[in-house]
Amino acid sequence: MDHLTDLGVAVALFASTNIDDIVVLIGFFSDPRYRPHQIVIGQSLGIAALVLASLAGSLLSLVLAPAWLGFLGLVPVALGVHRLLALREEDSDEAATAGPSIGNALAVAGVTVANGGDNIGIYTPVFATSTAPRLVLFVAVFAAMVALWLAVAHWLVHHPALGAPIR
Repeated sequence: MDHLTDLGVAVALFASTNIDDIVVLIGFFSDPRYRPHQIVIGQSLGIAALVLASLAGSLLSLVLAPAWLGFLGLVPVALGVHRLLALREEDSDEAATAGPSIGNALAVAGVTVANGGDNIGIYTPVFATSTAPRLVLFVAVFAAMVALWLAVAHWLVHHPALGAPIR
């Protein structure tokens, strides 16, 4: 029964922090400059980065005094400021160094990470209080949910009746 509860928690965690990603993914799938494989790779890399950052934050809870853990809430703010500064630099520097395929996948990953402050803010304390088997379950469920999110967004964009208005 505990595994079913953990499964439900994992699904709820992912869905509640990534419901906005459906809209972002629809935007990427609607843009002819992005190929589906670039979106899949980018989204997977972005979610992996968010999960790794959350795991790292949860490990900090082992070495930091509880009074200092509240400052981990500044991590999403720092990510947002970092992304804002990066966007300003991108506007002033128009030369691209990576190829379009890699660049597009990295752009999707960047948007996912920039949009993931809530993921880190919610995952970190949950991960900090979870056992290793529960963490493995969460990561597996998150991977499956990424695939589901990608499939739903792709389906919506290519749906016979819904696709045209969305695009």
